[in-house]
Amino acid sequence: MTKLIIILLSSILVNNFVLSKFLGICSFLGVSKKTDTAFGMGLAVTFVMTLASIAAYLVYNFILEPFNIEYLYTIAFILVIAALVQFVEMVIQKTSPSLYKALGIYLPLITTNCAVLAVVVINMNESYNLIESIVSGIGAALSYFLGIMLLAGIRQRIDNNASMPKALQGFPISLITAGLMAMAFLGFQGLL
Repeated sequence: MTKLIIILLSSILVNNFVLSKFLGICSFLGVSKKTDTAFGMGLAVTFVMTLASIAAYLVYNFILEPFNIEYLYTIAFILVIAALVQFVEMVIQKTSPSLYKALGIYLPLITTNCAVLAVVVINMNESYNLIESIVSGIGAALSYFLGIMLLAGIRQRIDNNASMPKALQGFPISLITAGLMAMAFLGFQGLL
């Protein structure tokens, strides 16, 4: 049980995927203008990362290893992630057309989100069992969710600030904010 808590806290705070490892930055910066779209994106990535951790574990341990074709893990994991993203896209389009429209191109880009591929590769390299892989996937997803929600909240407040110098408005202040958040998350390095 202690190992699972360490894996979870390490994934969320110490090794935060967006603020410490700089994975998934494209959608992190692209969809964090408003908190409602960031919330939807965070939920979609959480769902995909968790299911990808389970599916990749099963594919690796019950298909790739028995047939001695472990070297195909990258291709197999990308196929698993692409199928999951397609499923999530169809569900969001059917259940919430406004969220589907707000996420735009970033939703299919979860397929190429390196954070999703990184979590399944880390699970494989760390030789996590199924439960540890699920906890690692949830922790990585929550780290993405935490990062994108924090940035979206800050960006909304900054965009409402009329005294912001014109040269810093928009993307430049977003990059500065993300950098400051990354430095703040360095404070968690000694936690575990």
